[in-house]
Order: sequence, then C-alpha cells, then structure tokens
Amino acid sequence: MYSVDFREAVLKCRASHTQSETSEVFGISVSVIKDWEKLKKEKGSVKPAKLKRSGRKIKKAELEADVKTYPEDFNWERAERFGCSEEGMRKAMKRHKLTRKKKRQNT
Repeated sequence: MYSVDFREAVLKCRASHTQSETSEVFGISVSVIKDWEKLKKEKGSVKPAKLKRSGRKIKKAELEADVKTYPEDFNWERAERFGCSEEGMRKAMKRHKLTRKKKRQNT
C-alpha cells in the first residue's frame, strides 16, 4: 500500500504532466492514478479507506450441530443455511477442524 505522502506527490506531478508521463515517473499504473484522482475529488483526501470486515460469524457449536444433523451435505448447502459463501464455509470447516462425514458404500 502506498503512503499518503506518495499519493499526494503523484497527484502534484499529475497536475503538470499527463497520466502516462506520471505513470512512468513513479512506476505505477494509469488506473491507480485515476483512482487516486477520483478519491481526492470525492473525499477531499487520498487517504485509503479503512477496510470493513465483520467478525467470524460461524460459531463452532452451531457448525458441529449442522454437521451432525446433515452429515452428507455439501459446503454450498451449509453455506446457504448459514448465509455465507461456499468459500467462507470451507474456511470455517477447516478452522474448526471439521470434515464432512461420508458414509461408506458397501461394494
């Protein structure tokens, strides 16, 4: 991540040069410069926004109960019940060291 001072220096240079010239001088892409210009125009600052992350919402006890109740379900089916993505469910299962219980087929 680039510092606020660096971002402001880029925009100061951009005031008197083209985007491609500024891009070459600082070794960053033109799209980054455009994003910073848009951020400066909308927010008045080039300070990056703080990420908004929610806490872990899948509790181990609830997930264990779900695995016992629905042992054959896939992660995408569990994800629908918990209101999260399939990837989020996969990570929760791994984090809590749970596996999908598979029944053995007699052959």
